[in-house]
Amino acid sequence: MPAADSKFYSARILERRDISSDLWSFRVDPCGEFPYRSGQYATLGVITPEKHHERPYSIVSAPHEKFLEFFFELVPRGQVTPRLHASRVGDQITLRKNAKGKFTLDLSGKHTNHFLISTVTGVAPYVSYIRALYREWKASNFTGAHKLFILDGGSRSWELGYSSEIKGAAAEVPWLKYVPTVSRPWEDPEWKGEMGRVDDLIRKYSDLWKLTPADTKVYLCGHPDMIENVRGIVRRRGWHEDAIEAEAYFVPLRHDFTAEAED
Repeated sequence: MPAADSKFYSARILERRDISSDLWSFRVDPCGEFPYRSGQYATLGVITPEKHHERPYSIVSAPHEKFLEFFFELVPRGQVTPRLHASRVGDQITLRKNAKGKFTLDLSGKHTNHFLISTVTGVAPYVSYIRALYREWKASNFTGAHKLFILDGGSRSWELGYSSEIKGAAAEVPWLKYVPTVSRPWEDPEWKGEMGRVDDLIRKYSDLWKLTPADTKVYLCGHPDMIENVRGIVRRRGWHEDAIEAEAYFVPLRHDFTAEAED
């Protein structure tokens, strides 16, 4: 593992939660100071005799939490997720010492509504937003003037890895609305919620929640096809590019991409 004075930490896996056969989360001790903002990503890696394999992953945890949390999807032909998938509690992985990324929640501008759209692991930064705001709200440091509206999509309900947590928060606070949706309900007969791709639900929920370009910023995180499609939909509905933030994840096997994540 890297030396302590290098640009890497030797982080340690503390907890593992298996969500499905190809989705899981880790809680990781960075083993050093790791400041970040909600919505940023960390670069994780695994060292093999051949090389040091690394990829960026959005951080699920909020900055006040002691440990880092990540949500992964297995990429069978990938360089990193198969190795991370094989890792267990107690194993060490590399962590670059600096968080990066600009996919942060904008609470400074004229937009007080934040329309957050995700697919599968793309929900990760939104969970970080919620945890950070919830802490501020409980401490009476957040008034709720800014509101979050989340559309969270997966093919089947078990891909919605943080749905229970988000539902619990939405039931408690007045500033969060959450709709999970599945696009293959015929493979998930117990599902009784919303159905369809998030792309197909943009018009319905932007109208239902009365979200307009005048007061709403749009955030897109997940599969690049979703991002491209939704960006076109909201542009046609009057949103300008400066009110749209996006972060694309690449998931090869299901969608014929070859990179695990790209910023």
